[in-house]
Amino acid sequence: MNKSNFKKEGFRGYNQTAILKIDEDIVQTNANTPCGEYLRRYWHPVALTSEVSETPKEIRILGEELVIFKTSKNNIGLVHKACPHRRASLVYGKTEERGIRCCYHGWLFSTDGEILETPGEDSNSKQATKLRKTFKLGAYPVIEFNGLIFSYLGPMDKIPEFPHYDAFEIPGNITRPYRIEYNCNWIQVLDAIMDPVHTSFLHGQSSGIQFSEGFAEVGEIEFFERGIQYLGCNTRRINDNVWVRVNELILPNFTQAGAAFAADGTKTRYFGRSSFTRWVVPVDDHHCIALAWGNFGERGDPIKYNNKEGCEKIEAGEIMNRTFEEKQKNPGDAEAVEGMGSISTHKGEHLMPTDKGVMIYRRRIRNLVKSLEKGNEPPQPKKIKGGIVKTNGQDTILRVPKRNIDDRKFIKSIGSAIMKMQFDLENMSVKERDTHIINNLSKMEKKGIFDKY
Repeated sequence: MNKSNFKKEGFRGYNQTAILKIDEDIVQTNANTPCGEYLRRYWHPVALTSEVSETPKEIRILGEELVIFKTSKNNIGLVHKACPHRRASLVYGKTEERGIRCCYHGWLFSTDGEILETPGEDSNSKQATKLRKTFKLGAYPVIEFNGLIFSYLGPMDKIPEFPHYDAFEIPGNITRPYRIEYNCNWIQVLDAIMDPVHTSFLHGQSSGIQFSEGFAEVGEIEFFERGIQYLGCNTRRINDNVWVRVNELILPNFTQAGAAFAADGTKTRYFGRSSFTRWVVPVDDHHCIALAWGNFGERGDPIKYNNKEGCEKIEAGEIMNRTFEEKQKNPGDAEAVEGMGSISTHKGEHLMPTDKGVMIYRRRIRNLVKSLEKGNEPPQPKKIKGGIVKTNGQDTILRVPKRNIDDRKFIKSIGSAIMKMQFDLENMSVKERDTHIINNLSKMEKKGIFDKY
C-alpha cells in the first residue's frame, strides 16, 4: 500500500509516547506523605464489624500493616502488625481478656498498646520494668457504629470528635454494611461521585441500562462548593417530570448520591435520600476500599436490593465477581476506574467544563495538604444544630410539563432553586428541615413556582 494513503497528521501515537506523571500531591497516601498526613486527621471506617473476631485479622490502611481483633471481653483493638520485641506478626497472636498475646515470646498487649506482660523476662528487672513503662505497641482508637468500625490514625493531640451525619438515622430506612475492594488509587474512585455526567454514559448507554432509562438522559449540571462539602446537581427532563439528582462529597472521603433503583424520573419523589452512605478509604497507593451502608426503605432504595449483590450493583452498577468477558461487555464503575491503571496519570488528562466538580475538590485537597504542612489543621465536617452534620445527597422528582421557553435553562433553574431552598433551611433540626423541604417541594410542584417557597 502506498504510504501516501495515510495522512500523517491523523496518526500521532509516536508523538505521544512520553511517560505521563501522576499527581503526587493527592495520590500518595502512605505514612509520612503530605496527603497521608492530611487523611490521618479524620475518622475513617477500616473494617466491617462482621469481619472482626477473637481471631486476629490483618488489614492495611493508608499503607500501614495493622491487625484488628476482639478480646474475650468484646473490646476491639487495632494495632501495628509487628510485635516490637522481635517483629513477629500479631496476626498469629492469641486474644485474651486483656488484649493480644504474641505467639513468639508471649508478650501481652492491651488494645491501647500498653505492654502488660513480658513473660520470658524477669518481671522485676530494670530493663523489663522500664520498657513496660516507656514503650507501647502502636495502636489506634476505634469506634464501632452500626456494623462499621471506624478508626482515627492521626496524632492523639489532634483527635477530632467523631462526626455524626444526619444520614445515620433516617426514619423508615434500614441499612446494610458493605465492603467493596478496588484495585486502584482512591482518587479514581472518589472522582466518580463528582462526575454526574458519567452516569448517563457508563450506566445508561455504554453498558445498557444498569439502573433505569432515565439515567441515560444527559441533564443540566451545576456544582456547589460549600466549605469542604461538594455537590454535583444533575437536573434531567423525563417527559413531563423534572428529576433533580444530587451527588455529594464531604472531604476527605464521605460520599452520597441519590437512589440507584428507587428513582427513575417517572414518579414524584420529594427529597429521597442516598442509596449509600460511603467512605472511600486508601489501602495503599494502588488499592482502596469502599466501606459503606446501603440504605433501603421509603427514602432509600427498594428492600429487594438489601443483599450482597444489590449493594454491589448500587455501588458499581454491576456485581463484582464476573468474568473478564462479562466486564468487557458491560463495564461498571470498577472497570472504568481500575482500567485507568493502579494510579492514573492525571497529568495526561484533558479536563472539560463538565469536570468542574472533579477539578474543584482535587484543588481543595491539594490546598489543605499544603496548609497542613504549614501547621494549619484541616477543617472537620460542619456541624449545625444538635451537633449533627447535615447532608444533601438526594433525589427529587416533580411533575413540571414543558413551557414555551428554553427548557434546558428552565429545568436548570428548578435544580438551582431546590438547592438554594435546602441550603436556606440548613440551620433547622434534621426533622424540621426534612419536613420543610418536603412541604416546600410539594408547594413548588402544585403552584409551578420555583423561585419562592
